[in-house]
Amino acid sequence: VQLQASGGGLVQTGDSLRLSCSVSGGTFSNYGMGWFRQAPGKEREFVASISFSGTSTFYSDSVKGRFTISRDNVKNTVDLQMNSLKPEDTAVYSCAQTYYTGAFYQPREYYYWGQGTQVTVSS
Repeated sequence: VQLQASGGGLVQTGDSLRLSCSVSGGTFSNYGMGWFRQAPGKEREFVASISFSGTSTFYSDSVKGRFTISRDNVKNTVDLQMNSLKPEDTAVYSCAQTYYTGAFYQPREYYYWGQGTQVTVSS
């Protein structure tokens, strides 16, 4: 299973970005997916997750109401729509696939990880 995140960039406070994670190999529609981020000098942080069917989603308090996770089980992609971006959202964003069908927030629940995409929000 390979995961590839894309869509990052440099934006200003209040702008929007849409990240996309393309997954190849395995049976994408069977597993929950998640987005995590890591800022320089900080630990990896949970951002959002979605169940295998897309019916359940889970967000960190820091992004709730601003970010939306979605998936397309035909295209094998999971997206993260990020609105009202803030400088504290600056980080490398990575997507990951769980062992399970649900939406989880702990990194230990995830088995496959993709290389991240940099998001930088200037003030």
